[in-house]
Amino acid sequence: MRVICDPLPGFETLALSVVIGRGSRWETKAHSGWAHLLEHMVFKGAGDRSARDIVEVIEAAGGNINAATGYERTSYQVRALKGGLGLGMAVIADLVRRPTLDAAELEREKGVIAQEIAEAADAPDDLVFDLAQTAAFGDTALGRPILGTPETLAPATPASVAAFRSLLYAPDRIVISAAGAVDEDELLAEAERHFGDDRASGVEQTAPDAGAFSGGVQKKTARLEQANLVFMLPACDSKDPAYFATRLFAEALGGGMTSRLFQEVREKQGLVYAIDAFVESYADVGVMGIFAGCAAGDAAKAARVSAQQVAALSSAPQADELARAKAQLKGGLFMARESALARAEQSAGQVLLFDRLIPPAELAERVDAVSLYDLRKVGERALSSGFSARTVLGPAAAGPAAEAFVAGLSQ
Repeated sequence: MRVICDPLPGFETLALSVVIGRGSRWETKAHSGWAHLLEHMVFKGAGDRSARDIVEVIEAAGGNINAATGYERTSYQVRALKGGLGLGMAVIADLVRRPTLDAAELEREKGVIAQEIAEAADAPDDLVFDLAQTAAFGDTALGRPILGTPETLAPATPASVAAFRSLLYAPDRIVISAAGAVDEDELLAEAERHFGDDRASGVEQTAPDAGAFSGGVQKKTARLEQANLVFMLPACDSKDPAYFATRLFAEALGGGMTSRLFQEVREKQGLVYAIDAFVESYADVGVMGIFAGCAAGDAAKAARVSAQQVAALSSAPQADELARAKAQLKGGLFMARESALARAEQSAGQVLLFDRLIPPAELAERVDAVSLYDLRKVGERALSSGFSARTVLGPAAAGPAAEAFVAGLSQ
């Protein structure tokens, strides 16, 4: 188990993150949603604390507690006032190591998550991204919703969830990261006190399937006022040398109000209200994507024009837009470092991926080193595969947008 201490002079608060380098990618199809279910269940009782005690003891001390499950990580977070490190560590240690996993609570929580799944299905901007993951990665762990389904959650029992926890939360994949008003000696002492006797089960969890972008189409007709569109192209993984070039390509394409997509698709042609580009990188695969919300009758044209902008940027990126993209990306990276929680989470992610911390100056150097040639290579790499994932959610009239995007890439 690794520990990161990031003291910030002058801070009156601290952030503590205990991050497990495992998430829903380590689920089988039959266990889809169990990592998220486990994250919910630990808050229903852990150690000698009830569900109410867990949050009450933190909030009574002026802090707050949260958690999140992703495809490759599960994170437990406490924000606290100066002096609250010991309490935060004790509570998170109970959550991670000593959940009660009561049978009655488990059945109730399955019902709660069923409502969460229904809520996501009713939220177009959530549902469209779940559909996009399936379009990009098919019937794999990366292609399935992190929430799972009521059917896959139904067989879970306290014993089976406990066995799943012992595999997912093994200590060799846990990073304890704290930033803000923290002292290194105190942090190490608290980590030793609450996690020092943790031992792996000796049974290794089955490795997830290798990530592979397969591409495809997902269309879902729904009675909505707007069409929601997501288009994805294959991109690099988190460790690829082209990672920052890919981030900059997406920034120039649709990262802000001066980006190509915003200026052309929204400002000049008035086809959308919302449009942006994004990158999602995993340990062994990645995607570069576009999200747009528009009238159903404009969806096909918006898709075609967006694809044309991808092709145009791939063939002729401009020096001024690369400079703006670099400034925006560095601004985002460094502004995030003004948050203690963001620093703690970022540091944990770096250690899990690279086994080291990456200094901000090194990040800036890697961003500044990206050239126009590098941007062109990113575009060529995305387009040369011939694969894309197209997702259309909304009125039936928006359906042709999937085919229009493919046509636009070659124009």
